Amino acid sequence: MKFADVEDHMKKAIDAVRRDFNTIRTGRANSSLLDKITVEYYGSETPLKQLANISTPDATTIQIQPYDRSSMNAIEKAISLSDIGLTPNNDGQSIRLNIPPLTSDRRKELVKLAAKYAEAGKVSIRNIRRDGVDTVKKQEKEKEISEDQARDTQDKIQKLTDKYIAEVDKVLAEKEKDITTV
Repeated sequence: MKFADVEDHMKKAIDAVRRDFNTIRTGRANSSLLDKITVEYYGSETPLKQLANISTPDATTIQIQPYDRSSMNAIEKAISLSDIGLTPNNDGQSIRLNIPPLTSDRRKELVKLAAKYAEAGKVSIRNIRRDGVDTVKKQEKEKEISEDQARDTQDKIQKLTDKYIAEVDKVLAEKEKDITTV
């Protein structure tokens, strides 16, 4: 694993944390809340965004307009069974999700969920660091690089790890602020 690969993997870990954060409800309608929902459609699990046009007509509503009206019940069922905690309203043409204002208890739960996602991201970054350091040690053992080069590369990997862990903390702080802002 090259140093550039380590950095690339860490960037992807940050992106994954951001995607997870987008699925957390903040009291405002956001179509990314539905990113993880899959629908049983003709015998296979299909992402909701491939089956419908998802829009936010106002700050408290998500509107789902299926491309195929026959999939309405399946979409409604998938949303009901998901963990987003919203009840779908089907008017025959589209499905509406009304986003209720968050209670203080629910905000605290969402902050904990965001912290859990952030910790998973940090663990991922630490695993990438471990893999990178193991590769460097292996190269040193096989005399591909010198002891000094190995130590320098390990130091660079550690600095990179610290940088990306701080980035996760920064993104978490932004999300917590977003969740707790009434």
